[in-house]
Amino acid sequence: MARAFYNYTLTILEKVSFDPELFKKELEKAYQSLLPHERAELKIWLQQFLIHKPQLKLYLQQADQFDGQKIIAAS
Repeated sequence: MARAFYNYTLTILEKVSFDPELFKKELEKAYQSLLPHERAELKIWLQQFLIHKPQLKLYLQQADQFDGQKIIAAS
C-alpha cells in the first residue's frame, strides 16, 4: 500500500509539472507525507525529472519560502 502512495505521488507531480507553483506545493506536500526511504527515492526521481525540465528546476531554486531546498540541492 505504501508503494502505491509513492507511485501516486510521482504521477501527481508529473501531471502538475506544467505549473511551477503548483508543482512546488505538491512536492512539499509529498515530501511531508512520505517515509524517509521514500524521500530518498523522491530526491533521486526529482534529479532525473528536472534534467528534462530546466525551467522548473530554476524556478524551484529561486522560489522564496520553499521548504524543499534540500530536495533539489543535489540535483
